[in-house]
Amino acid sequence: MPGRWRGTGLAAAHRPAPVVRCTGYSPVVTAGDDAHGYDAPGVPESQPPESEPGTTLTLPPPSYLRWEIFVVFAVSLGASGLNALLDLIGALLSRQSLSSQQALLVGPLSSVSWFDLVLQLVSIAEALVPVALVLYLMARSGERPSVIGLDASQPAKDLLRGAALAAAIGGAGLGLYVAAFRLGMSLNIVPESLPAVWWRIPVLLLSAAHDGLLEEILVIGYLLRRLDQLGWTPWKAIAAAAVLRGSYHLYQGFGAFIGNAVMGVIFGLLYRRWGRVTPLIIAHTLIDAVTFVGYAALVHKVSWLP
Repeated sequence: MPGRWRGTGLAAAHRPAPVVRCTGYSPVVTAGDDAHGYDAPGVPESQPPESEPGTTLTLPPPSYLRWEIFVVFAVSLGASGLNALLDLIGALLSRQSLSSQQALLVGPLSSVSWFDLVLQLVSIAEALVPVALVLYLMARSGERPSVIGLDASQPAKDLLRGAALAAAIGGAGLGLYVAAFRLGMSLNIVPESLPAVWWRIPVLLLSAAHDGLLEEILVIGYLLRRLDQLGWTPWKAIAAAAVLRGSYHLYQGFGAFIGNAVMGVIFGLLYRRWGRVTPLIIAHTLIDAVTFVGYAALVHKVSWLP
């Protein structure tokens, strides 16, 4: 979870895969009958296929795609990564140890309860604008959300996969955080410090959904697809996305960087295998929801929480 206040096998072979041809500057991609991937050189077979035959994809030149990726992350998680790195440097320059410093994820924004709620909701909505931006950029190129598996076509399977993944990743992540904190590699992460009012839990759940939507759509669905279109190998793309995911958690310490980078590799591999980002959004949302709400329920009541 980046903290809102910080900045903050391959695709299924049974689907028809796109065939690329070029018209002038822009490659035009039309779903065809070849089930093994793109026919044009430089585009890997791992590219998630179009969801329906006849879909036409008009991409800008590669240099424009690179600029597009840069701009998207310069106004979103890339900027959060830079700020998180600077925060970590500041924490290391402090005379205090990392474990004696705090990293707050969701906190009050006003001392007036009703106005705090307004600010919380506006902040969540504003932080989701990059999601709207990438969906717009994809739509402008003729790409529907379903090409990254962002749809409701498999609700039961997505929910089951997401819940199982959340249980596995969430448990391991908690253990890694506690170990990193005890070793002095992590700040004391405070998931939330909202007042005990009626809107506390709903805002925490919305914050969890925000983290799942923002990170998985941008870092998995959008970025991996664009890097595929630029000809990156699957492993190189997954590694880059994993490092990015770890970078905007650096303000929490080195343990958070390592844990989230590993999570990024796992999520990237599962996206390649499933061709769907929706179960990853569900998993991420569940992990953060349990973290936020669980902390609110257990803080000062159990000894093992820092």
